[in-house]
Amino acid sequence: MATTPHEKPSIAPVVGPDDPRRFTDSGIEVKHLYTEDDVAPGLAERLGEPGEYPFTRGVHPEMYRSRRWTMRQYAGYASAKETNERFHYLIKHGSTGLSMAFDLPTQLGRDSDDPLCEGEVGRTGVAIDTIDDMRRVFDGIPLDEVSTSMTINAPAAALLLLYELVGEEQGVEPQALTGTTQNDILKEYIARGNFIYPPEPAMRLTTDLFAYCREKVPKWNTISISGYHMREKGCSAVQEVGFTLANAIAYVQAAIDAGMEVDEIGPRLAFFFNGHNNVFQEVAKFRAARRMWARIMRERFHSTNPKSQTMRFHTQTGGVTLAAQQPENNIVRVALQGFAAVCGGTQSLHTNGFDEALALPSERAARIALRTQQILAQESGATDSVDPFAGSYFVESLTDQIEAGAQGLIDKIDELGGSVQCIPFIRAEVEESAWGYEERYRIKQDIVVGVNDHVSDEPDDVEILRVDPESERLQVERLEAFKSDRDAEVVQRRLEELRQVCGGDGNLMEPVRAALGDRCSVGEVCGVMREEFGEYNEA
Repeated sequence: MATTPHEKPSIAPVVGPDDPRRFTDSGIEVKHLYTEDDVAPGLAERLGEPGEYPFTRGVHPEMYRSRRWTMRQYAGYASAKETNERFHYLIKHGSTGLSMAFDLPTQLGRDSDDPLCEGEVGRTGVAIDTIDDMRRVFDGIPLDEVSTSMTINAPAAALLLLYELVGEEQGVEPQALTGTTQNDILKEYIARGNFIYPPEPAMRLTTDLFAYCREKVPKWNTISISGYHMREKGCSAVQEVGFTLANAIAYVQAAIDAGMEVDEIGPRLAFFFNGHNNVFQEVAKFRAARRMWARIMRERFHSTNPKSQTMRFHTQTGGVTLAAQQPENNIVRVALQGFAAVCGGTQSLHTNGFDEALALPSERAARIALRTQQILAQESGATDSVDPFAGSYFVESLTDQIEAGAQGLIDKIDELGGSVQCIPFIRAEVEESAWGYEERYRIKQDIVVGVNDHVSDEPDDVEILRVDPESERLQVERLEAFKSDRDAEVVQRRLEELRQVCGGDGNLMEPVRAALGDRCSVGEVCGVMREEFGEYNEA
């Protein structure tokens, strides 16, 4: 049959199911056989040694032989009480790190009693309006004994500070806290939409958090630069690497422009990637990204600290790959994606529940997802050897091609003025890739088992988690009681102090901390900044 010219090297072409060629989602044509001729000269130099520049083979010399990845299961729904119970459940079953999901109002910096939030409170994660909510979430969980990741962006400063305040109430010094705030606002403009402020003040908040943690919470990962959500939106693996690293470059440059040294902030930067089904491309993607970041930090930003050049990343299996039809099939998909992440050298992993295309994960699904990681760790053999795919003609060729394609995207973004200036360009590229996915699926060029092939008319009997609608009313009542039991004059004074700093160039973290400590709510704090900075509207 006739074929379509391959015009976008970072996106698979739409050619139809009868075309004999095979492509990864990044448009890399897969040959039927690979030989040493497919690997460019200089492989030994590109590989290096594990734990050494350029870190292609991993960030530690022995990788999982000496330390396992953190099994960090994403959880959070309804109220702080339910989320606390789920955290205790995961810890009991062997989770080694916590990952906190917030509801949509919290992600947008609005309180649960805001009329705009009706029907959304506690639906996609936990509602955190106040310091009382944060206390309840971590009741009985010593914050010096857990590492907590918070998937929060526009209000990241407020949620980190609430966590710090609760730690202090437990007697835990800020220097002992470990974890990560996602704090990646650029990908919100590009792919996810949970932004509040325009890019300039949002980047100010990001770098203010960098500076604050450098002094006060030195073990905290100040940002998790995320390709995950761009991949969920529809970008390819090459685009995921290219756009994520372009955003990372923008954050490092913003920190330098704010007066920080690259090796002051570099060691606390973390990354967040997606895991998809093509095991070989995913392994190559992780290896290429690690090598590229090492080179960017050393050659572009003149870092001399190996810890700044080391890409440490969390992986979550692909939510967009989960199917509502025949949902048990998702268990296999998640296992493949987790295997790829481990073979690619991830430092932290979340495996999705098989029922997440239908609802938030049930306890059963969460347990199976965690057991999947434990089987990978203890039964698969993937942890026995560092970089087990190294030297594969196929994987090394893919690694080089992903690196070349991603670098081309970074060069284009540089040419256009950097990620902050390129939000519409990157968004358009992602949308074009997403259209390609849909077309290839529609014409069965790409097969999704149980969805567009091997379908079944039998209904799937899966018991899903249902959030009690009553939880929203109870959350609003708790918030109203909290607001009535405080000194209104102190609240207004703290909010006015924050407003004054918004109008200057001081670090915003201190007045936000003072406000939250004196019982201002997250919505009130973000509301002041919304009034002072304005809101971002997509072009």
